[in-house]
Amino acid sequence: MPVELSALVRRCATALGMDTALIYLVDLQQRLLVPLDERHEPLPVDGSSAGWAYRTVSLRVADVDDGVIVWVPLVDGAERLGVLAVQSANLDGPRLRRSRMLADLLAMAITSKRAYSDWLVARTRIAPMRLHAEMMRAFLPPRTIGNSECVSTAVLEPAYELGGDAFDHSVVKNVLHTAIFDAMGHNLASGLTTSVALAGARNARRSGADLPELVDTIDQTLAQWLPDQFCTGVLCELDVSNGALRWINCGHPPPLLIRDERVIDHALANTSQPPMGLPFQLAPVTREVHETALEPGDRVLLYTDGVTEARSEGGMEFGLDRFTDFIIRSTASGQRPAEVLRLLIHAILDHERNDLRDDATILLFEWRPQKR
Repeated sequence: MPVELSALVRRCATALGMDTALIYLVDLQQRLLVPLDERHEPLPVDGSSAGWAYRTVSLRVADVDDGVIVWVPLVDGAERLGVLAVQSANLDGPRLRRSRMLADLLAMAITSKRAYSDWLVARTRIAPMRLHAEMMRAFLPPRTIGNSECVSTAVLEPAYELGGDAFDHSVVKNVLHTAIFDAMGHNLASGLTTSVALAGARNARRSGADLPELVDTIDQTLAQWLPDQFCTGVLCELDVSNGALRWINCGHPPPLLIRDERVIDHALANTSQPPMGLPFQLAPVTREVHETALEPGDRVLLYTDGVTEARSEGGMEFGLDRFTDFIIRSTASGQRPAEVLRLLIHAILDHERNDLRDDATILLFEWRPQKR
């Protein structure tokens, strides 16, 4: 049972020659590391040794009165889950390797268990969640996925009151599929619209549909079952073997291409098409697929208008320039893509005093082919 994980981890640590071990999972907004053992207090992601290990995905060793604590990142694939705190009277090579192995096993166990454990899910929440946000989050994939040649990562806010924004990403063989959606409204109906769009995209993708067929599936489904709703979005396919990028823009802000630490103006700004769900109400259209070739190291940004239109109390927009400048500066400082977006979404929340007027969703994917 998931609630028994803490006791199990302590027994494993003892058997492996360590004094004790404790799991910390990151909260929904990636501000706190929450211990599974409820007798302990959460730790801040920013400003703690545990948080440093999480942010950098690196080991961190800290001295304590009766030995050392090793903070080991808990990572499943490319997804950061939290950290494992391993305490021991002394540290040597074998104990360090055992700590890493224990963290790897626990990451897989946590990922498999949280799919059906309300307790694990609840431990990472620090506020009540609205019904439409609950429904939307049930459809979302992990924040970060990837392999040795690509990574895709996303964030979205407000964490507990999501309306109609969502993202999707998946790696199928040598193709990275990414998408971002923004349904009309900010209620249960908009959440349902986006959920149907997500389900339609996945159903078509898993049936082997090409990009135009995939969007056509969403168009038909929304027109049939939710005729009063529509959804904007961008859906992309990246062939990681050669960098060929294909995408369809359905009434959404165009993707942005970042190359050599600068935004390439209008690189992906082709004319957008009607939002999903509208063509079958107006007149059937053939969706146009745009294509380009990425260069190694290129990053592509998908975002919803709630990002750039976030306003301060004085009415100042966060703006596209500030948005892209933040990405570029964070990337230049050596931050990982997932950490770049974590910092960025917090900056947007701070700009609007944690009171977003609209959903803000960002997806960033990077092509980093291996040298052959």
